[in-house]
Amino acid sequence: MRKAEILKHWQALDADLPIKPCPVLYKHKGSTFDEDGIRITGSRVFIDSVLSTLKGLLSCENGKTRLQLAYSQSVCKESGEKLDSYQCYVQVYDRGPQAQMVNKLFG
Repeated sequence: MRKAEILKHWQALDADLPIKPCPVLYKHKGSTFDEDGIRITGSRVFIDSVLSTLKGLLSCENGKTRLQLAYSQSVCKESGEKLDSYQCYVQVYDRGPQAQMVNKLFG
């Protein structure tokens, strides 16, 4: 889509739609690049402001699914020095049958 089409699509969306990620399958192998996920980069203030609007995802940390999370300071590939920016990744994964059974028994 071109920018104008994206803006039109975005503006037409209902506000506060429920977040419905499709979980990464249990024992998935390989890249999850084509799976539902969120990548947020930039300042901590920006990332935290976006995360605050995504609190609905916290319900995915339960007996059947889990959140795969990473939040770290960015590092320069050449020098290895820490940068002033951060990165945050969020994906939902299915829990295995054993974990689901244990969670069901012990809450």
